[in-house]
Amino acid sequence: MNAPTKKVTIELPEGDLASAMDYSGQGVTETLRTALRQYVSREAQRRLLNYRGKVKFTLTLDEMKYDR
Repeated sequence: MNAPTKKVTIELPEGDLASAMDYSGQGVTETLRTALRQYVSREAQRRLLNYRGKVKFTLTLDEMKYDR
C-alpha cells in the first residue's frame, strides 16, 4: 500500500479488538484497515442502492458482456 498514512491513537474495548483479530486472523493494524475498507464499501453499496429502479439500461445482456 503506497497511499499516504496517518498514525492515530484510539481506545477500543479489548474484547472487541480481540474478537475482530481472532476472526480476521491478522494483527491490530491489518484488522483495523480491513474493517475500515469494509465500512467504506458498505457505505458505497448503500448509496448505490438509492439508484435501484431509477437507472434504465439500454444494452442487452449480450451487449454488456462484449469487451470492446
